[in-house]
Amino acid sequence: MASEATGRRQALQALALVVALGAALVAGTPVRAQAGAPRAPVVLAAASLQEALSAAAAAWARRGHPRPVLSFAASSALARQVEAGAPADLFLSADEDWMTYLDRRGLLRRGSRVALLGNTLVLVAPATRPLRLAIAPGFPLARTLGPGRLAMADPDSVPAGKYGREALTALGVWSQVEGRVVRAENVRAALALVARGEAPLGIVFATDARATPAVRVVGVFPSRSHAPIIYPLAALARSTNPEGEGFRRFLLGSEARAIFRRHGFTLR
Repeated sequence: MASEATGRRQALQALALVVALGAALVAGTPVRAQAGAPRAPVVLAAASLQEALSAAAAAWARRGHPRPVLSFAASSALARQVEAGAPADLFLSADEDWMTYLDRRGLLRRGSRVALLGNTLVLVAPATRPLRLAIAPGFPLARTLGPGRLAMADPDSVPAGKYGREALTALGVWSQVEGRVVRAENVRAALALVARGEAPLGIVFATDARATPAVRVVGVFPSRSHAPIIYPLAALARSTNPEGEGFRRFLLGSEARAIFRRHGFTLR
């Protein structure tokens, strides 16, 4: 039923991502431009990393390397893409669960996995809506929603949604809003629903809220209400591209860490 529908949807998303990534590689990457020339690494990354990782890729390219090809989506869809054989070098997930999923299937390069970043979970509203909420046990989320719905990444599979459901459950309000959740395919899709005024409230990461002036943070979820938000990075076992390992090491270094910090991530 619901879980089966989610699985089918993720499988279709994974297939679409494999096709799209293959097309991007053919159209945009000079794989055969010159014999022996370095090949751009392909990085699959959680949707919430768009601005920060793009800035890090630009910094890497300024060092004379081919600019990494970045593919952003829900971590769940990306993990399925890796499982389906996508030609990628690195995976950057928004939670440990999907990285572990790949690790248990032998799809990560041994010894390359590292906890890279952290984040904060927040409640957002359209910027035009003057609102503040103290997020605590039993807080009036359902009443504040009014007749509207709550935008979240799919809580059955997508990290931001999973963290969100865990927090709302711990705070004793999930049962009041569960039937009013709009299940978005990733955290940026949930953000867009709020930014366009199609949902009065949404749950996203703090870094997502910084990405658009169309939303405002109305409350911050206590860190103890959900598991720590961790972004692990790993090289994929099938990757043979030295540029992939080079970019992985760059992401662990001081220049990239400063970029992530500027975009609101915490460092692990």
